[in-house]
Amino acid sequence: MTSRVQPREFKGVLPRRIQCSTTSRLPLPRFAGKSSTSGGVFDAAAIDKRIIEKEGLTAAPGFWNDGARAGKIMTEIKQLRDRLETWTRLKADSEALDDVLRMAKDEGDESMESDIRASFKDITDRFDKASILELLSGEADRSASFLTIHAGTGGTEACDWAYMLLRMYTRWAERRKFKAEVIDLLEVEGGIKSATLEIEGDYAYGYLKGESGVHRLVRISPFDSNARRHTSFASVYIFPVLDDSIELDIRPEDLRIDTYRAGGAGGQKVNKTDSAVRMTHLPTGIVVTCQNERSQYKNKDVAMSVLKSRLYEHYRLEKEKENSKYAAEKKEIAWGSQIRSYVFQPYTMVKDHRNKFAVGNVQAVMDGDIDPFIENYMRWKWQGGAAGSDSSDEAEDEDL
Repeated sequence: MTSRVQPREFKGVLPRRIQCSTTSRLPLPRFAGKSSTSGGVFDAAAIDKRIIEKEGLTAAPGFWNDGARAGKIMTEIKQLRDRLETWTRLKADSEALDDVLRMAKDEGDESMESDIRASFKDITDRFDKASILELLSGEADRSASFLTIHAGTGGTEACDWAYMLLRMYTRWAERRKFKAEVIDLLEVEGGIKSATLEIEGDYAYGYLKGESGVHRLVRISPFDSNARRHTSFASVYIFPVLDDSIELDIRPEDLRIDTYRAGGAGGQKVNKTDSAVRMTHLPTGIVVTCQNERSQYKNKDVAMSVLKSRLYEHYRLEKEKENSKYAAEKKEIAWGSQIRSYVFQPYTMVKDHRNKFAVGNVQAVMDGDIDPFIENYMRWKWQGGAAGSDSSDEAEDEDL
């Protein structure tokens, strides 16, 4: 006899039948205790306390006088509420499904395995996504991101590879419905020498920060008439778009600002004014450029924003080096320093050399499907992973 049970707290898909012989063994996600994915206990009470504290600020006299600060606090309250609601629903749905399975086992009801598995998969997928967000707890992880690509060793082939990476990250942003805008681009024959993207979206920097490093391409070059296999390199640097909540002081005497005539398509579009801007931070030697806007003032504003972000990342990495927790990712753009390899021939594979995660569908990765690499890197990093190569990497290099 089939028993239909509908717990009041169950808000997900309620299965109509249950097969207790197999589904009762399904390991439902647990929300108490330490999780191997998220790295700890989700403290709902602490999140609720932070919401109350933030809401208390909104009641202060003159709160709305500063529109930018007020908007930021209201956004933080919404993010905290969404985070709390996500885990509350997951916990309720998991417990409800567990109760249904237990009842089915007690009553010996053997029906609708597919529906209960579908509910279990839905809960598991939501749990994995929520767990990833719990790993994004850095000061700037919620920020938008600047992404800079530089072609390395490989000549024209490397410039084409840099363009392919630009397309890959643009496609990734589109998949997540993030806004991606090219703010600086240096085109050359066969591809690009360098490019800077600004990617706007929730946790854009948190997701992308593990992409910093050297990326290697192995393929039969379309630029080689003899159809030989070539290896090319390009570097990717990630740094956050800073808002007013992160203070960074840049002294005017530490800056050198140069203007020059921006490159263009020629003809009627030729630039007749020195609108492009190059900023050099003298103490660190960091140089940023911007030439996409036709106004020198707009280019200067964008360049200053990029410089602040670069300096923030520079000082953050210096601090981590001092604490012996960071092995510099900004390496020589050449053989042996890559964090990831993209192999098109003699086989197809994309492999992260830091955590050894690999997939065989290289075309999907080039179309922007890099979330598996991003998520595996974050979990590996939380578990204390350290960059390095092993014998399998060396054997692959010998084969290539």
